Amino acid sequence: MLVVENLTKRFGGNVAVDNASFTVDRPIMLGIIGRSGAGKSTFLRMMNRLTDATTGSLKVEGQDVLRLTGAARREWQSQCAMIFQQFNLVPRMDVVSNVLHGTLNRRSTLATMFNLFPREDIHRAIDILDRLGIVQHAAKRAEALSGGQQQRVAIARALMQDPKVILADEPIASLDPMNAQIVMDALRRIHDEDGRMVIANLHTLDTARRYCDRVIGMRDGRIVFDGTPEQLTTGVARDIYGADETFSEEATSTEIRDHRAAPVRAATPA
Repeated sequence: MLVVENLTKRFGGNVAVDNASFTVDRPIMLGIIGRSGAGKSTFLRMMNRLTDATTGSLKVEGQDVLRLTGAARREWQSQCAMIFQQFNLVPRMDVVSNVLHGTLNRRSTLATMFNLFPREDIHRAIDILDRLGIVQHAAKRAEALSGGQQQRVAIARALMQDPKVILADEPIASLDPMNAQIVMDALRRIHDEDGRMVIANLHTLDTARRYCDRVIGMRDGRIVFDGTPEQLTTGVARDIYGADETFSEEATSTEIRDHRAAPVRAATPA
């Protein structure tokens, strides 16, 4: 289903993703872990075509999405929905309208300008919000919701695109543990019930172990681990994060990002 071959992204003299290659033969929930700057977000942005690769290929069902242009590129982006750490909602717009913005790629410029939505799309948006447990907030402004609720609105917007793949870039990094669990449960349920591939950049080890079928570890732009959650031992994590023998899963994930030899907290969903 997904074949990544020698994928590289350079920003001037900096190599953000360095010759990455891996294959996924079926829709799974894939976690990508690593320190800040490891190349995780750059990989997702290349897959969604928000940034261009320098070299390499990224094929989905045999089609190299990195070579798409114009309408074909926009169609791919509608099939590859993106969820961001900071939600990327329109704060002063009501929740259901934010969800309906997931259909923008399929609507005319005139309809977009005047915020005109077909009745069937409105009903579908309501159904998706109900599925995610936040339909009671449909008429509220997005800015009135908690962070966890806003992230579920962002997931609902992604589902409005009816995508083949959902990319989640640190979807729980700014959430408290309870809301983080709710969001991750929702992503896992979407994978299980809909059969969609979900690829999530995650910043805690236990989250990757708990929710993912497969985990890729990145360090300095390179893939240094590719295996099952059960294979993600403390020793493997030490190598991924570039930590020394003082590495402990009891310390905070913020410390491991900010200090090379600092330990990292065991991933409570946060």
